Amino acid sequence: MPASAAVAVDRLVKVYKGGMAVAGVSFSLASGSVTGLLGGNGAGKTTTIAMIMGLVEPTSGSVSVLGAEMPRQRHRVLQRMNFESPYVEMPMRLTVRQNLTVFARLYDVDDVAARIAELAAELDLVDLLDRPSGKLSAGQKTRVSLAKALLNAPELLLLDEPTASLDPDTADWVRSRLERYRAERGATILLASHNMNEVERLCERVIIMKKGLIEDDASPGELLARYGRRTLEEVFLDVARGRGEAREAAQ
Repeated sequence: MPASAAVAVDRLVKVYKGGMAVAGVSFSLASGSVTGLLGGNGAGKTTTIAMIMGLVEPTSGSVSVLGAEMPRQRHRVLQRMNFESPYVEMPMRLTVRQNLTVFARLYDVDDVAARIAELAAELDLVDLLDRPSGKLSAGQKTRVSLAKALLNAPELLLLDEPTASLDPDTADWVRSRLERYRAERGATILLASHNMNEVERLCERVIIMKKGLIEDDASPGELLARYGRRTLEEVFLDVARGRGEAREAAQ
């Protein structure tokens, strides 16, 4: 793994009974970088993230995170990484404060009450702390989920559709907080998203997956030039529908 890499994925494969989810991908993420991970449903994005987190064991290949081999050595680095997704619900009967307290203790956060108070003030959660998590709106749940992801001030932040189903104002609010966190902490961020505007705004590099493989890997500007498109959404559609391959063959 390069000295500057926070994550190194080498010839990663994951096979389930239903077929191959990840078919041999390799990439590394430089420390402090923000990388977009794109692909249609079933492309292998979520499985790749799960293997980086150490939640899913690869069929073959290797994953190194902050110098630790995953999943065998995940206990060495779990306190230095975190994950956020609107699709992962917190226990609904617990209050926001109770949920955050549980996660803070799991991450062995120092002075849990002070850290929760700090994040509540920063993420506009003060009035929600003693409300049951199941009584929150989608936007409020997203802010709480972001607070959970930042509890341990992670060096590596893995995001799976962090602004899905949010209104434009709330989504913009979340992106701004992520940009600020990255700037302040120098964190490495891997963002899986179907929102191409979000990827263009946040990411300096984009990895596009298709059928478990990496179809392309470049900066947003390089991808736009390569495919002759004006937006990443157009590039994404070209890759998903095989138009990029057809255009290349015709040249």
